[in-house]
Amino acid sequence: MPLPPELLREVSRDEINALDVRRYVGEIVLVETPEQLARAMADLRSERVTGFDTETRPSFRVGESYPPALAQLATARAVYLFPLARMDFSAPLAEVMGAERLVKAGVSIGDDLKQLKKVVAFEEKGIVDVGTVVRRHGLKQSGVRNLAGLFLGFRVPKGNKTSNWAARRLSPQQIGYAATDAWVCRELYLRFEELGLL
Repeated sequence: MPLPPELLREVSRDEINALDVRRYVGEIVLVETPEQLARAMADLRSERVTGFDTETRPSFRVGESYPPALAQLATARAVYLFPLARMDFSAPLAEVMGAERLVKAGVSIGDDLKQLKKVVAFEEKGIVDVGTVVRRHGLKQSGVRNLAGLFLGFRVPKGNKTSNWAARRLSPQQIGYAATDAWVCRELYLRFEELGLL
């Protein structure tokens, strides 16, 4: 099904900047204890669609790179942040990423998966790149900010992208930013479902 003409268009930076900023305002769980992990897994096992994203410490020198420092999964009830250097999340994340009946929706998700495989061994199933979905329907702009503006009617804040995600303590701004990214991916998937794009 082709996109309606009002959605099949380029969005200017000015149009995006004119939109209200929205951040995730629900519960955010920074998973740091076995109890928090058990709760996150119970929620994820009962979910149908989760928004997925990762954050990596930025590198500023040629040839320098870091493994992902954070994996984010958004459900209808909460967003769970997994600080990958603080606990061994390999078994639970392998289970989630390999769960066929749980959709993991993200934007430009291929690189996230490749990087995550450097710290967790898994076979991914149920992956949907919402950017790829709209490109198949003829839309050229498929970044998370453009998609949120066009399909959800708000602007996603982008201020913390290059902050140190490997820090011992994440700031409230980092936590909010990371949660918002995963939540937006889930919201986009649900909107695309409504529009019959999937």
